[in-house]
Amino acid sequence: MLHRPIARSVLADQVRSHLLAGIVSGRYPPDSRIVETQVARELGTSQAPVREALRGLEGIGMVEISPFRGARVRRPSRREILETYTVRAALETRAARLAMPRLRDGDVDALLADGAAMEAAAAAGDGAAVAEADARLHGTIIGVAGNEILERTWRSLEPYSRTYLSLSVPGADPTWSADLHRPILEAIRRRDAAALVEAIDSHFIEAADNMARRWPEPATSSGERGSETSIQATRIAEGTP
Repeated sequence: MLHRPIARSVLADQVRSHLLAGIVSGRYPPDSRIVETQVARELGTSQAPVREALRGLEGIGMVEISPFRGARVRRPSRREILETYTVRAALETRAARLAMPRLRDGDVDALLADGAAMEAAAAAGDGAAVAEADARLHGTIIGVAGNEILERTWRSLEPYSRTYLSLSVPGADPTWSADLHRPILEAIRRRDAAALVEAIDSHFIEAADNMARRWPEPATSSGERGSETSIQATRIAEGTP
């Protein structure tokens, strides 16, 4: 049985990570093309690992590859975004319960610093910086929880849920996005686990409601209309007040 050379596979993984970082940061926005030759030239490699990396991204739904047209960044559907928020709410509220007893003073300082960075970026009208600080804050809570499976599952959703999505559609408001985190930060400051769980749950309900109104895609099916209320339905099913 023939195997791909390890070096090539590792290189393809590195290219994939580079492209994925470009997608979630907004460098490659939805519907934009990713040109193999351009990426290969930029990274100083051949087109083969770039092509392999793009196939990997196609496999997780991040890009679409068409004959003679190449690869472009796939625009997630409204339903996918809202369903991702539902799953993130469940994961992050669980992570909050696990993380709170493990929070050290340095973790609290880092989280509050991310909150301050969001507010400063919002005041400057810098949506990208708000998104970066937002991602750090949520990622820190997940990391402190100390559950590798939970973190791996959360990371798999990252391309569909990064804040750049909400900041790249009509009506984006970096100040609103920053302000949405204030209850979370206050609960962290008080080291109040119950308040943190409630704040995170409310955070995703508000974020999902905002995206349901703003994501540029017509709601044409009962399935999609159902997704807009899926977070609330999840709370009811779990007995969350």
